[in-house]
Amino acid sequence: MKETRLGEFEEVVMLLVGILGDEEAYAFRIADEFKSQTGRSGSIGAVHSTLSRLEGKGFLSSEMGKATAARGGRRKRIYTITAFGQKVLTASRDFKMSLWQQYPALAIEKLNYGM
Repeated sequence: MKETRLGEFEEVVMLLVGILGDEEAYAFRIADEFKSQTGRSGSIGAVHSTLSRLEGKGFLSSEMGKATAARGGRRKRIYTITAFGQKVLTASRDFKMSLWQQYPALAIEKLNYGM
């Protein structure tokens, strides 16, 4: 049976793949966006190994993009979220939302802020 749980870093990487979209979801851009969004640095090696692991689990797929002059003719590996990956992300979000809704301090905060 394939692993369907996500670690925090895996989840963030997958979300960034979805946010960046078709042409921008490649390792270097994902690492850059990770730092921008979280304020933490994620090494390019950690991003590469995570992308590979997520692809191995069937959560992501990849294909080689077109060669560009800006990269000296080298191609980028572009990642996309699979339907299975989308299901796993949705389940992760729903589980966390369920926990947050059960957290008493959040319920009090809702009353104080009229949410």
